[in-house]
Amino acid sequence: MNFDQDIVTVRPTTAIDTVQRLPNYVGISEKTAGSTGISMNVVTIPPSAKAEPHFHDGFETAIYLLKGNVQTFYGKNLAKSVINQSGDFIFIPAGVPHQPVNLSDTEEAIALVARNDPNEQESVQVYKPD
Repeated sequence: MNFDQDIVTVRPTTAIDTVQRLPNYVGISEKTAGSTGISMNVVTIPPSAKAEPHFHDGFETAIYLLKGNVQTFYGKNLAKSVINQSGDFIFIPAGVPHQPVNLSDTEEAIALVARNDPNEQESVQVYKPD
């Protein structure tokens, strides 16, 4: 047990620009909280917006869709897709190319995203389908 470490609270107020090109509110990361094996963020997908196709090199992603309906294209050439709704838990294995798209043209989609990578953006790689 380690009785000497403090609990860290993070209250992000400003979204950062990301490789995925979606507003991202960084919560827990190595930079914000000193984490060594996890990051957790809130991602917003504006109405009718989509992320840049990407993958996370060597890291898994767990998502809880708080609000909205999102279609995620994934796999080789983004040929597969799945539609998720508020309340869904989503798991994306390491290295799987994906591109989430907000299906609403009037409301934003909001998701809580956790990754076993303390550096939120370092493992993100742009994916260019054939």
